Amino acid sequence: MENFLAILTKPDNIPIAIMLPLVIYYCWLALSQAFKHDELIEQGKKNEVYDRMIR
Repeated sequence: MENFLAILTKPDNIPIAIMLPLVIYYCWLALSQAFKHDELIEQGKKNEVYDRMIR
């Protein structure tokens, strides 16, 4: 674990360490919105998908 932290905190790797949680967060956000939109389409409310996207 100490070696992992030593490598992770080197100046070259700090942007990668910051980017990883951001990528995970935005992937989660996109997938959660996609599932919500899929539910609306299944309920026959296809016209509401765009309205929710621009909110």
